[in-house]
Amino acid sequence: MASRNAVMPSVSLELGWPSYQQSTVERWQGMQQSFQQDYIAEEVPIALIYNGLPHVVMLATPTNLEDFALGFSVTEGIIADPSEILSVRIYNRANGIEVYLQIPEQRFQCLSDKSRNLAGRTGCGLCGTSTLQQVIRRPAPLGEGIIITSEELLSALSGIKHHQNINKLTGSVHAAAWAIPGKGIVELREDVGRHNALDKLIGSLFRTNRNLTAGFLIVTSRASYEMVQKAATVGITILAAISAPTGLAIRISDEAGLTLIGFARDDQHVVYTHPQRLLHNTPVFN
Repeated sequence: MASRNAVMPSVSLELGWPSYQQSTVERWQGMQQSFQQDYIAEEVPIALIYNGLPHVVMLATPTNLEDFALGFSVTEGIIADPSEILSVRIYNRANGIEVYLQIPEQRFQCLSDKSRNLAGRTGCGLCGTSTLQQVIRRPAPLGEGIIITSEELLSALSGIKHHQNINKLTGSVHAAAWAIPGKGIVELREDVGRHNALDKLIGSLFRTNRNLTAGFLIVTSRASYEMVQKAATVGITILAAISAPTGLAIRISDEAGLTLIGFARDDQHVVYTHPQRLLHNTPVFN
C-alpha cells in the first residue's frame, strides 16, 4: 500500500437505525419460567453505491459505516489506497441504509466491469462474485512483519471481551481487534458479520493512520479464507482467530507469508503457518 491518508470528506446521517433493540422474552431455566427484557442485535441492509452505481448490499450492524465502507473498498480491491475515497455520504432509508462513495473514474470503470450487484448475507464471503477469477485473489507477499510473544497474544485475547460493548448486551456479534505489544487492544469493531467487523476495523486503522505492521489482528470467529485475504491485502502479518481455520485459509496464509493462529483461547493456541513471528519462552513438544 502507498499513502494511507484516509481523511475523507463526508456527510454522515446515521440516524434511526440502532445497533440493538430491547424485547420482552419468555425465559426458562429448568422448569422455572420468567419474563425478562433482552437485548437483540440488529442486522440492517447496507447498500454500497460507487459513483452512483449500486455495487453490493450487505447485512450488517448499522455502526461505524464509514469505517466499513473504507475497509471494504480496500480489502475487496475496489481501490488501491484509502486516499482514493473522495467522499462518503450515508443516508437512512425506510428499508435500510445507503452509503454513497465517490472514487476515481479509473477505479470505477474497473469496478463496473465486475458486475457485482448482488446481495451479501451476513456470513457470506462470496456473495456478489460472478466469476471464479473474482473469488480467490492472491495477496502480494508480506514483509518480515512484527514478532510477538505468546504472553502478549494471550493477554490481548483475555482482554477482548471487555471491549465488546454490543456483544456484552446481545451475545450475538463478532469482533475484530487490533493489538499492539505493550499496549494490548487499541482498536476494536463489532458486527453481526465477521467480514464486516474486520472491514470496519481495517477502515478504522486507516483513518487513524495506524502502522499495520506494528500490531496483530484477533477475530472472534473462524479464520476463513476471506479473513486471511483481507488481512494480507492491507499488510497485516499476524492473524489470530478464536476458532479454526479452513484449508484454503491455511494455503493462502502460507503463500502470502502470514502467520495464522487458530483456536486462540484461554491458555492455548495452534500455529498453522509462519510460526517465526510468535515466540514462546518455554516451548513444549508433545
